[in-house]
Amino acid sequence: MPNQTDRPNILFFFPDQLRFDWLSDNPELPIRTPNLERLQKAGINFTHTIVASPVCAPSRATVALGLEYDNCPVKGNGDNLPLDSTTFYKRLRDSGYHVMGCGKFDLNKATCTAKQSAWGLDGKRFLDKWGFSDGINNEGKGDGRSSGQEKPQGPYIQFLEDRGLRLIHLEDFSKRHKTAAFPTPLPEDAYCDNWIAQNGLDLINAAPDGQPWFLQVNFNGPHGPWDITESMVDLYDANDMPHPYGAGELPAEEYLGVRRNYSAMVENIDRWVGEYLCLLEKRGELENTLIVFSSDHGEMLGDRDEWGKSKPWHPSAGVPLIISGPGVQQNVTCHLPTTILDFPATFLDYAGLDTPDDMDSRSFKAILEGRADNHRDVVISGLNNWRLAYDGRFKLIRSKALGTLFFDLENDPQETTNLADDPAHADRIRDLGAYLPETF
Repeated sequence: MPNQTDRPNILFFFPDQLRFDWLSDNPELPIRTPNLERLQKAGINFTHTIVASPVCAPSRATVALGLEYDNCPVKGNGDNLPLDSTTFYKRLRDSGYHVMGCGKFDLNKATCTAKQSAWGLDGKRFLDKWGFSDGINNEGKGDGRSSGQEKPQGPYIQFLEDRGLRLIHLEDFSKRHKTAAFPTPLPEDAYCDNWIAQNGLDLINAAPDGQPWFLQVNFNGPHGPWDITESMVDLYDANDMPHPYGAGELPAEEYLGVRRNYSAMVENIDRWVGEYLCLLEKRGELENTLIVFSSDHGEMLGDRDEWGKSKPWHPSAGVPLIISGPGVQQNVTCHLPTTILDFPATFLDYAGLDTPDDMDSRSFKAILEGRADNHRDVVISGLNNWRLAYDGRFKLIRSKALGTLFFDLENDPQETTNLADDPAHADRIRDLGAYLPETF
């Protein structure tokens, strides 16, 4: 029997490295994401969302704890989330939710980078301590490659081993460099994002009857390396992709080939979002499920001749955010500055729980229901030697390496003109700077 309580289920899609502008609502892209368009029409599309820290471990830890980067114990991928931390997952579970997760959690990232079974072959190591009732925590792309050379250390490489595919997969990954964009030899059902998505569907079907549930689906994609299945190869023509701005000296086909594969990965994730919507409809739970789609950080994709994340630039720190569900306004686009740090308070609010005083997170619920027209004036992000403050149009960056940078993203979306020394913006720079720590 599906959830019959007055508390909604919560379905949280959290792919790895999906930048803010790589969905079908971007007219400059040929990409197709019809199921995310469906969620946008059924809910609210937030267009100015950033992460608290654009690297896997700190981003996911700030969300788990509801703490800004400077208040979070996880400062980089070399840190684990302390096992005695009170996560929002624990709070939901303690309140009666069946809390589930699948995919790449990265809450014990420091352990994952070592050649040891950081996940357990069943993917359940640490899940209970983090606050989960059930789930499968699997290796990220790089961690699976580095840890599984001699034998499987986690559930995904073990799955491939059982299929006789481990060495084939590792050999494939050994050939991949930063811009390599050829297809994987794995069959469709063994492709990691497809395996993760199916695990999540199975978890929903196995959830206890009559109890509200929470599920976080951590896709490994569209993170590099740019492996796609044979069926995904012809989804896009590389020549239709926009060329990166500020690109370097690589041949154009390398930049565009990556962008073609990245787009195919995003469309594949969108396809699975549709499968989840179908399952919820079949179970009679779609109307009583809060659905959130976002990402832990973005991807430079060759812009500024840079790749990956960890930068203060918008393709790195900016992510999509779509929310739909019971009581949520429909077909609304919101341009307020927002942060994924506010997921924990939102989830707790929908579960009927107060936001703890020691959280920095703030609930979106009033905005979602149309009871408020403001949320935060400024959102912030940071990592190691830089911090930024963003009000939805203007962005101030303070960096030990780059100095002080100030951009008007409305008129300069590629962040090419530094206005930090323009006296016309002195007051705004001062006001944004008040949100940043004096030292870091």
